[in-house]
Amino acid sequence: MSLRTLLGLLLPFCIVTPVLAVQPHVVILIAEREYETDQTLPKFAEAHLQHDFRTTLVYAKPDDKNTLAGIEAVKDADVLLISVRRRALPKSQLDLIRDYVANGKPVIGIRTANHAFLLRNEESPAGHDQWLHWDADVFGGSYTNHYGNDLKAKVTFRSDDAIPKLLLDGIRRQPFVAGGSLYKVAPLAEGAAVLMDGKVEGQGSEPIAWTFTRADGGKSFYTSLGHRDDFAGDVLPALLLNAIKWSLEK
Repeated sequence: MSLRTLLGLLLPFCIVTPVLAVQPHVVILIAEREYETDQTLPKFAEAHLQHDFRTTLVYAKPDDKNTLAGIEAVKDADVLLISVRRRALPKSQLDLIRDYVANGKPVIGIRTANHAFLLRNEESPAGHDQWLHWDADVFGGSYTNHYGNDLKAKVTFRSDDAIPKLLLDGIRRQPFVAGGSLYKVAPLAEGAAVLMDGKVEGQGSEPIAWTFTRADGGKSFYTSLGHRDDFAGDVLPALLLNAIKWSLEK
């Protein structure tokens, strides 16, 4: 019997197992007490990420705000989404984040993420470390403070060819009022592409959301949106989902 004949007899009985693509792994670091992202981000992940992504939520330890339980998940992350405020991590934990960034992997930050690993007028606890230029290095920003909580920030969209179209896909580009105070983040580093600006009465505008290509070649996205009211609106959830998809584009 020839080989061709034998294959013809066997092939109808062969079982073909499909090769399933591994879902990208989104690791979300949550360690802040100002904006309740320990509640809003898990709900966002459940509503928008569970079908197309693997997600891991990493929180600060209840008895030690400067230590993140389960941060080893960063080693396997494809996207790192950060909602952290002024924490000095154990050096070994901050080194995991340093290595992740140095490998050119994408970073997405919301609200307090631009001062995530920098204490204010405090020394690091023994064995802990800070990333003093985190904002400039990773997001191309220069956060200094914010305007008063009583000042409402009106957000407007830019029309710029440098803005990746995917980031605003499905978002109505109509002005809206931000949920939280307006952050002072300007000036941005060269190469940042701003999507939205915010303005409070009597003051100049500030960038609200932008992309940045880091010195290591990695992609970063940051938005100062992140208040609970922003998550309840139409813009931030869609913007975050788009940013994750954009960050994974080659």
